[in-house]
Amino acid sequence: MRSRGSSNRLPNSGGFGFHSRISALVLSMFATMATIYVAARMWQDAESRVYLIQQLHTTTALGNSAISVDNKLKVEACREQVHKLSALEMDLSAARQEGFVSKERSENGSTHSKKRLLAVIGIITTFGRKKNRDAIRKAWMGSGAALRKLEEKGIVVRFVIGRSANRRDSLDREIDNEHRQTDDIIVLNQVEAPEECSNKIKFFFVHAVESWDAEFYVKVNDDVYVNIDTLGATLSAHSDKPRVYMGCMKSGQVFSEPTHKWYEPDWWKFGDAKSYFRHASGEIYAISSALAQFISINRSILRIYAHDDVSAGSWFIGLDVKHVDERKFCCSPSSTGSICTAI
Repeated sequence: MRSRGSSNRLPNSGGFGFHSRISALVLSMFATMATIYVAARMWQDAESRVYLIQQLHTTTALGNSAISVDNKLKVEACREQVHKLSALEMDLSAARQEGFVSKERSENGSTHSKKRLLAVIGIITTFGRKKNRDAIRKAWMGSGAALRKLEEKGIVVRFVIGRSANRRDSLDREIDNEHRQTDDIIVLNQVEAPEECSNKIKFFFVHAVESWDAEFYVKVNDDVYVNIDTLGATLSAHSDKPRVYMGCMKSGQVFSEPTHKWYEPDWWKFGDAKSYFRHASGEIYAISSALAQFISINRSILRIYAHDDVSAGSWFIGLDVKHVDERKFCCSPSSTGSICTAI
């Protein structure tokens, strides 16, 4: 005989089995969906990894290529381009000398067709030497209409001076006033000081070659008297040479004592003999157009020494330059000790 408790147990056990099957089915569906989702993500990640690996290989290859290039070769390549540019400038200058280029730069920067000048003469002067300048204007340079007539003959003459270290002071104003009256002074954007003389000479050549197209560019001190006709004839005799450095050539002693008047701070660079290389005396010398172009192109890297004539001579060492020892350019001091006569 069954009790009530035992008769109620059968229905309950049947319900439990039905719910268990539903739960198992739900879990199976969830597991299937989770598997599909994980597989899809893994496939997507695998594609991403392949792409990243390919990019990594590409980047690595580029990186190795960049690293394998020697930086020094890049620098040398740049230098080679600079040399080529310099050579082109020299060829252009040679073409001008041969008459293939007939354009000339004027003082204000404009260009116009005109016969090429024979020479541009820069008279190096400084503050407090107006008497010297006036004497030169009266003696051989001329002024006003006479100066313009000289230019028509192919020779431009200008005084060359820098600026005061105290810009716009009385020294600058005096030079500006003098230039307004005479119109014969080149005022460089360069400090006027004895220790800056070599830079002053360099930037005179830069200014001159960028302002006038001439066969020769001449540097003269403001205590030198020049015979213009003789100078013109002397220069013309060498106009057929492409690179000329003309002057009273010398090779003096290098002084290493700081107290000496001609002390050279870089004396040790000239060897044990302590003699300068051959260079033109600083009173007056001339360089041809190609050399002036060379100075202009390489202005930022040209070495300067304590004395401007030594500096100028050093710029042409290693170049194919014709050194002309012109004895007419050798000056003999007068009784005053401050004036010499050239040519």
